[in-house]
Amino acid sequence: MTIYIALLRGINVGGHNKIIMAELRSSLEQLGLQNVKTYIQSGNILFESDETEETLQTKIHDKIKEDFGISSVVVIRTAEEIQRIVSQPPFSDKEITESEQSCKGECLHVALLPTAPSKVNSDKFLSFANDRELSVINGRDVYLLFYDSIRNSKLGNNLKKLEIPATVRNWKTLMKLSSMVEEVKHMKSE
Repeated sequence: MTIYIALLRGINVGGHNKIIMAELRSSLEQLGLQNVKTYIQSGNILFESDETEETLQTKIHDKIKEDFGISSVVVIRTAEEIQRIVSQPPFSDKEITESEQSCKGECLHVALLPTAPSKVNSDKFLSFANDRELSVINGRDVYLLFYDSIRNSKLGNNLKKLEIPATVRNWKTLMKLSSMVEEVKHMKSE
């Protein structure tokens, strides 16, 4: 079985699209997903399945719509993809440290996309980068480093230029998801 992480867009944000995580876990278990775990209230779901990413995206989206009346973008990554994201950030340690010292809130984020953006749309988006807002696009993952804040940032506000729905997670959340993956792998090896 493959370990997957599903990331839902716009769940429990600003009082909208409310879903209780225990109810979400129960709902997804009805799809046959195994060892379903959630992290915080923003729609981060770790589970195991033998189905393909595309099948799972559709099934999870449809189940959430059916059970909760919410149409949320579902982005899926394998455990290996999440671990690759956190083990290979495209920014230097110096850049990350400098941004942490000046940023209000979390400085390092990743926008996760269901598919890779086109070169034209990537170039449109990257034109908003500057010395205080950096970005690197690696396939379906858009790394964002802020020296001030993601709030009201030109990069953050122009993710729509990629013309693919994205869900953004801060580095702390991605690191926690990676550690949850390690816990599951450890339990399976015992």
